[in-house]
Amino acid sequence: MTAHGNASADSGSARTCIVRACRDCCCGTERKHPGVDHDGLLDRLQAGTRGSARVLRSACLLACEESNVVVVTPSTEGRQAGGRPVWVRGVLDDASVDAVTGWVTEGGPGVAPLPSELDDRVFAPSGLSLTWTRV
Repeated sequence: MTAHGNASADSGSARTCIVRACRDCCCGTERKHPGVDHDGLLDRLQAGTRGSARVLRSACLLACEESNVVVVTPSTEGRQAGGRPVWVRGVLDDASVDAVTGWVTEGGPGVAPLPSELDDRVFAPSGLSLTWTRV
């Protein structure tokens, strides 16, 4: 863990993805999703991607209607293979976190195919989200 509470990975690795977990106004809040162990899911995401990704807590990604949102940004290798950031909605349970972590440990966007468990969770962010977040 870094001083900012983020899991670290070898930032020099060509296979290190960046995973942004929105944790601000809606995502990660008991108010919007009561009964969900948000901290536990974030810990699971960090532990499951250790060595394969840097997991960052993000301010609002302006996709509140899709919460909890995770954005997987490809590694250098993934970008070179044509991978682009993938926005995933409804990451609210162990199964969805495990699907994300499994995909990231296999290489993520541009390297590994998207798991079928995430097919219905991928969405296109709004132009405002893209401008605001620069992922």
